Amino acid sequence: MSRQARGDAEERTRFPASVYRHGSEPDPRFSLANERTFLAWIRTSLALLAAGVALEGLALPLQPHLRLAASVVLIALGLLAPLQAWRGWARDERAMRLGRPLAAPALAAPLTAGTAVAGVLVLLGLLLR
Repeated sequence: MSRQARGDAEERTRFPASVYRHGSEPDPRFSLANERTFLAWIRTSLALLAAGVALEGLALPLQPHLRLAASVVLIALGLLAPLQAWRGWARDERAMRLGRPLAAPALAAPLTAGTAVAGVLVLLGLLLR
């Protein structure tokens, strides 16, 4: 089998096909940087989930309803971050393969706003205990 034929067969079997069947292979440094960004979103997800669980699980001296609300917000954000990770990785990898500009993270604004809301809830929980 020729090198080109092996490359074509590999492109068809790589997951996800919705990314790898488009365009040509970008510089590996860019793909690896994209993967590091994906992993950073995953770490962010784990941190948000851990913060939400810890906030409620440790029963910190906060107003209980506000503590629970902040925990729920953090856990919900922790569930959104992997969606951003996957969607952003796939979109950026496809854009690089097609020579297109990279888009901004789609869920960055909701995640930022949600984190701020959780922070305000914790602050109010401290002040109103």
